[in-house]
Amino acid sequence: MAETRNHSAESPSILIVDDDPGQRSLLNSFLRSQGFETALADSGEHALEMLRTGKFAMMISDVRMPGLSGLETLRRARQEHATLPVLLVTAFTDIRDAVAAMRDGAVNYLAKPIDLDELLNSVRQAIGISKPVPLQYSAEYKLPDHVIARSPLMQAVFRDASLIAPSETRVLITGESGVGKEVVVDVIHAWSSRAKGPLIKINCAAIPETLLEAELFGHEKGAFTGARAQRIGRFEEANEGTIFLDEVAEMSPALQAKLLRVTQHGQFQRVGSNREFRTNARILAASNRNLEEEVKKGRFREDLFYRLNVVELNIPPLRERREDILPLASRFIEELTRGRARFSETVTACLERYPWPGNVRELRNAMERAVLLSRSELILPEHLPARVRVAADQPAAAEAADPARLEEIERQAIMQALQKHDFNRTETARALGISRRALLYKLQHFRELGYKVE
Repeated sequence: MAETRNHSAESPSILIVDDDPGQRSLLNSFLRSQGFETALADSGEHALEMLRTGKFAMMISDVRMPGLSGLETLRRARQEHATLPVLLVTAFTDIRDAVAAMRDGAVNYLAKPIDLDELLNSVRQAIGISKPVPLQYSAEYKLPDHVIARSPLMQAVFRDASLIAPSETRVLITGESGVGKEVVVDVIHAWSSRAKGPLIKINCAAIPETLLEAELFGHEKGAFTGARAQRIGRFEEANEGTIFLDEVAEMSPALQAKLLRVTQHGQFQRVGSNREFRTNARILAASNRNLEEEVKKGRFREDLFYRLNVVELNIPPLRERREDILPLASRFIEELTRGRARFSETVTACLERYPWPGNVRELRNAMERAVLLSRSELILPEHLPARVRVAADQPAAAEAADPARLEEIERQAIMQALQKHDFNRTETARALGISRRALLYKLQHFRELGYKVE
C-alpha cells in the first residue's frame, strides 16, 4: 500500500517510509500540522517507485523494515537521486547502522522514540529552512474543564498531546505513580478521531497473571476452571477505539510476546481457541518504571518496548508543577463538598510547601481526609495528615522547599549538565536521570522565564 497526498507548490513534500502504520501516522500527522505536504509508503520498494514518479524535498525512512531495509533503500535512492536529503529513524540498537547510513549519504538520523522538536529541526535543516520556527500547536483543542494544567510543564504535555492525538500511533506515557497518566489518556482519546469509539482501561498490575491473558484477549467456554461461557476480551471491546494498558511492565514474558503480536499485526487468539481474531484498537501504555532499564535487565522485551514507545509523553511529578497544587486541591474540595468548603491561609501554606511524593493521588486522598474531619466549611491544618502539617511547622524546611529557590537550583544543575555533555540533549537527559522529553519541557519553561538555555 502507498498513500499519496496532493502537493502544493508552496509546501515542501516529504516522503515517509515505514512498515509500521502507527509510525507512519505519527510522522504524517505531525509534519502536515507543521505545514508540510507528505506522501506515505509502507516499504522500501514502494518508496523507490514513488521517487521515480514524484518530486520530493526529502525522504524520512525507518531503518528496520521487511524486504528492503532503510539502509538499502537509501543506497538505491542515492543512485537515481544523488542530492535527495534522507533522514533515517532508528532504534538505539541500530546506532551502528545509523553511522553506516551517514557514510552512505543520510543527512541525519533520529533515535526512537522520536522527539518532535528534534524531528522538526532536522527536517528544516535538511530542506534548507534556516529560520528557526517553533512548533505549531492547533488552537482547536480545548482542555476539558475538569483538567488542571496551570503549570508550564503540564501545558507543554498537553500541547504535545494535541500533536500526537490526531495520529494513530502508539504512545508510552511515563512518570511516577499518581501523577495523572489516566487523565492524559482521557484527553488523547477525546482529541483523536476515535473519540466516538470505546476507551478501555486495564491496570495490568491489578489483575492476577493467570487471569490477565483472558481479560485482554477473551476466552472460550471451558478454557479453564470457571470459564462457564465464552467471553470477549478487552482488545475486542476496544476495536475502533482506544485501549490503555497501565503498568504494562508488570506483564510476564509470555504475555509480552502475545502483546507484541497485537501491536505488529492486530491479531490475537482467545484463551482456549486456535482461531485468529483481529482488532484495530489504538494502544496507549503507561509505566512508572524505566522501561529502558527493564529492557537492559531482561525483564521487558526490547522489540515490544520500541513498538509501544513510538512517542513518549513524560508526566512531571507534582512537586515540579507547584502552580497546579492549589487549583487541584480546590477542585477536589469543590467536588467533595459541592463548593461549600474553603482553606485557611495556614492550610494553603502547608499544601504549597509539602513535596507530595504520592503526587496527585496523595493530594486527593489528603483532601478526602480533610473533608471527613472538618465539622465546618473551613479546612484547618489539623484536618490534614500530620506529614503535610509538618511542612509548614518547620521554617528551615519551608525555606529549603521554596519553589523559586528549588527552580533556580534545578536550572543551574541542568545547565551544568548540558555544558558537560556539549549540549547533547539525549546524553544530558540520561545523565540527569530524566527522559529527553522531560528535559525539553524544562528548557522551554526556562526560556519562557527569560533565561538563555543554549
